[in-house]
Amino acid sequence: MSLNAVTHLNFRGQARGALEFYAEVFGGQTTIATYGDFGMPADLPGAGNVVFGQVVADNGFRVMAYDVPGANAPVTPGDTRRENGLTLTTEPFFLSVRGDSVEEMSALWKGLADGATVVEEFGPAPWSPGFGMLTDRFGVTWIVDVAA
Repeated sequence: MSLNAVTHLNFRGQARGALEFYAEVFGGQTTIATYGDFGMPADLPGAGNVVFGQVVADNGFRVMAYDVPGANAPVTPGDTRRENGLTLTTEPFFLSVRGDSVEEMSALWKGLADGATVVEEFGPAPWSPGFGMLTDRFGVTWIVDVAA
């Protein structure tokens, strides 16, 4: 038996933009279906929101997302605080993406960093030749690193 765990992100009216952005950064095909596609009358609020969405790339990247029904308030990044010279975040989870080379991961970092709040700049770390953390423009906190 083979299993795959796929991150499923919940948004409030921003799923389409997030999925399109992640497809630009990571490559791959985007699939998006709206509530209207599944029968919600087009004149109702939220009919254009995403009920099912995903990005699947040949490099192994995969993420799913949808818009929580009836919740159109924008998602905002989690709170951060400084402690002992470190920037800490209160996010309940991080999405981690790991690759084999600094060059490959640096390019992904640059894409994700567009409009993001950088928590820790991408660069060498004691445990990795490349590590960084940011909260993207959709409020998702990413860890980008290179396998040691």
